[in-house]
Amino acid sequence: MRITSSHIILQDMHFYAYHGVLPQERIVGGDYTVSVEVETDVTDAIATDDVGQTLNYAALYEVIKHEMLIPSNLLEHVAARIGKAVMDNFPQVQALDLTVTKQNPPMGADCQGAGVKLHIVKS
Repeated sequence: MRITSSHIILQDMHFYAYHGVLPQERIVGGDYTVSVEVETDVTDAIATDDVGQTLNYAALYEVIKHEMLIPSNLLEHVAARIGKAVMDNFPQVQALDLTVTKQNPPMGADCQGAGVKLHIVKS
């Protein structure tokens, strides 16, 4: 068996946060979902069955949660901030895909949400 890439995924995390361009959005807040897929080598974790040899899901969640608590006008800014925090806190991450979605955006459209997706690679 040969593993060519490996990823850790946290999918559809739910947050109540205060992001938005409109003043009302930053006062009353709204529902958001965040999904992240980080590319990291899990070969040692596979071989040892030792949690210390992999990226800690709970620690990853806490980094994302912290960034979601900081109000911003734009989801692009929130997503980039989360991406930077993940890269800064987890040096073993080689790349990540991150989606931040605002549920029920105030734009008069009938949709599940509006958001931004970033693909970030270690420089």
